Amino acid sequence: MDVLYVASAGNIGGSGAPSMKSRNPLSRPALRGDVSGAGFKGTMSEAELHFLRDRLLGGKKNKAHKGELRFPLPVGYCHDKNGDIVMDPDEEVRTAVQTVFSLFQSTGSAYGVVKSFAQNGLRFPKRAYGGAWAGKLVWGELNHGRVLGILYNPSYTGTYVFGRYKYRKKLDADGMLSSHVVRLPQEQWEVKIFDHHPGYITWAQYEENLDRLAKNRTNAEVSGPAREGLALLQGLVFCGTCGRRMTVRYTGNGGIEPKYECRRHWENGRAVTCSIIRSELLDQAVEAKIMEALQPARLELALFALDEALLEEDDVEKSWHLSLERAQYEVDRAERQYNLAEPENRLVVRSLESKWNEKLADFKSLQEDYDRHRSNRIWRPTANDREEILALAQNLPSLWMSQTTHIKEKKRIVRILIEDITVISQPRESNITVGIRWRSNYCESINITKPLPITIRRKHKEATVELINGLAQKLTDAQIAQYLNNNGYRTPENRLFTTPSIKWLRYRYQIPGPGKGDGFTVKEVAERFGVSKHVLYYLLDKGLLRGTKFAPGWPWNILVDEDTEKLLSEWVFKSKRIL
Repeated sequence: MDVLYVASAGNIGGSGAPSMKSRNPLSRPALRGDVSGAGFKGTMSEAELHFLRDRLLGGKKNKAHKGELRFPLPVGYCHDKNGDIVMDPDEEVRTAVQTVFSLFQSTGSAYGVVKSFAQNGLRFPKRAYGGAWAGKLVWGELNHGRVLGILYNPSYTGTYVFGRYKYRKKLDADGMLSSHVVRLPQEQWEVKIFDHHPGYITWAQYEENLDRLAKNRTNAEVSGPAREGLALLQGLVFCGTCGRRMTVRYTGNGGIEPKYECRRHWENGRAVTCSIIRSELLDQAVEAKIMEALQPARLELALFALDEALLEEDDVEKSWHLSLERAQYEVDRAERQYNLAEPENRLVVRSLESKWNEKLADFKSLQEDYDRHRSNRIWRPTANDREEILALAQNLPSLWMSQTTHIKEKKRIVRILIEDITVISQPRESNITVGIRWRSNYCESINITKPLPITIRRKHKEATVELINGLAQKLTDAQIAQYLNNNGYRTPENRLFTTPSIKWLRYRYQIPGPGKGDGFTVKEVAERFGVSKHVLYYLLDKGLLRGTKFAPGWPWNILVDEDTEKLLSEWVFKSKRIL
């Protein structure tokens, strides 16, 4: 052990020779700045570990840049004898992978692929790595995570990629260091070599699949996938007032009346909807434009839809035949093994016989599943049926409006043709402006009319109210109604005016009747002479007081001159019961 000897305090400045007592290495502690040889070697060893790690990572990245770094391949690929990446020699495996991509093109969602596999009883393989089962294929049900892994993996395009994921560390609130894996965007991938190996799809199809997956998200400002709701334009409508994507709200008894609405004002604290429109009005207008746009290409669309349906059916049928062929091969192999065994070796024969019976049972079960699939599969038209279908395709509107055409299929057609729709709808205006942007970037605008609320529909026009206000100065309610009917005026419900309707209008809009003239009303006379109004009605009825009415039910116009005033004053003064 290396020991650093130091002089005692008494020898400093003396002869310089240390005493015998100070030579004992345990007599005094080492100085605080001392660095032992063991500590230096440990530090260098730790630094060397970092150097080795960096050199190993550098070699790994160097091989990756040349496309020679090997890693576990996704299902559908394997390494050949030379170490190159090739497609799996098993045809059933290749067909299963191709079926995933074709079903995603037809269904438009990852869950649609899972549903199609489950409905058709198809299986999907996965390859085991490590252990006794290394390289073995295990067939099972396809789940949503597997589908997403296939669609997100660029290896299926024939591209060699390195650096898609990265470990990131962070310090949590408790001071613990944790790491997690994140997916990096394409521009941050360290290595990307195109045409490195055979691909199942092209790079353009890969990017199109990613774009469709992004649009299928329901928690973002995107159109979202085509769903089963009654709103045909769900996810495509934008508010022309604020520019936000309008959502669908189902109202009515049982939620059967969809509406497109923008709730931007609600989010900002205002209890009012920015824009709202009934789905039926907008959907019918857009359907008419789609029928008009598809008029020249009806026959081509029918042919394309028919070929796509048959192609998908062929892919499913091919997968079933390959599964049956594999099961039959396993049965034949077990039978050959059983026949080659020596009959005297009963232990081996019993084991081989059990395995043969097991393979026979698996084949029988798979055959029964295939028979059930054939009984439920899509009807395949003959040549004559094809001609009839093409003839029927000449009337595309009838097919569109047919009850057998699912709303989800209509939405997919709309998404193929239309990019988005912008709607400008004011709450108390019946005119709606609709802007349609087609996939070809061609834009057009149409105008539709929406029904206003009952309170607004029953509201009279301002011109009619002003006319009644002028007529009420010199005509009775019955005369006003007769004048309006004779001159062609009608109520908002297109009905004739009546005396009660004129009275309601005068009450609703505070329209006064004709003036009282040069005289006084009963109330004014009663206040002036300090008598009850009933007394004045009695005098008017007996003719002792002069007064006129513009019409029955209208106020009295009492003329009070000097003689009448003198007579009423004396009468009130002398009368004892008049009050």
